[in-house]
Amino acid sequence: MKQALLIVDVQPSFIPPAWQVKAIGDLAPGYLSVATVERHDETVTPFEAQLGWKPAPNDNPLINTDRVFVKHGYCPPAEMIAYFREEGVEQVLVCGIQAETCVLAAGFMLFDAGLRPTLLKWLCVGSSLDVSGELGAKLWSHHFGAASVLTSPYQLGPVKKPARKKSA
Repeated sequence: MKQALLIVDVQPSFIPPAWQVKAIGDLAPGYLSVATVERHDETVTPFEAQLGWKPAPNDNPLINTDRVFVKHGYCPPAEMIAYFREEGVEQVLVCGIQAETCVLAAGFMLFDAGLRPTLLKWLCVGSSLDVSGELGAKLWSHHFGAASVLTSPYQLGPVKKPARKKSA
């Protein structure tokens, strides 16, 4: 089964812990890797008006990946799903920031697209509501099944980055 790694919003606006950036950065080269980055555009998503907070308009991911997709809200863009399909991905390993919101939203989108979302719990942090990410992992397990939450890198098995499909 071809896997990909999705890194959700590990960017300066969310102040990720250094251990998270390093651990994800160490894992990413072994997979077809994608990052999302949340950028502020009040005309698209009313972060400032409704929440009194906004991410930076020009943040970039802190992890080097094969592709970056910009988003303006909780869910990744539809283009990300199309990219995974073009690459023949069957399962997406997910980690990142805001386990109970943005990471979970990505999980729903991947599930609805048939891309078997799998949470890498040890590489997730939550929002200020639950920094541990435990709430996000419980919600993930409830919605996608207990087997879709990995709690240790030892559950990944050997990693070999798959070849990318060539564009026609």
